[in-house]
Amino acid sequence: MPGWLVLLPRRHVAAVHDLTDAEASALGMWQVKLSQALQSLTGCAKTYVIQFAEAEGFAHVHFHIVPRMADLQPEHRGPGIFELLRRPEQERVTADRADQIAHSLRAQLHGHPNAR
Repeated sequence: MPGWLVLLPRRHVAAVHDLTDAEASALGMWQVKLSQALQSLTGCAKTYVIQFAEAEGFAHVHFHIVPRMADLQPEHRGPGIFELLRRPEQERVTADRADQIAHSLRAQLHGHPNAR
């Protein structure tokens, strides 16, 4: 999914309740800012902000911020979005495209939306 982001706190945190107030505030602000930037950049209908911290090797706080496009198939909506991570390699976003998206997001966040 082009624009799928993962947001992490600066330190290792096992559960949301272990975040400090400052960390929680900063992460919440970034969830909104990144959602706004993704909507502006991709035209998504909404963004999903997802946090489970349960997968093997990923049992720490991290938030998936995923642009949900209007034409996303019903079986991939909600938790079904994670099925897209199982797609064949040739259907995945290339490293070059991911870099382009990252540069565009950075520009969007710094108030230069047309810099790509």
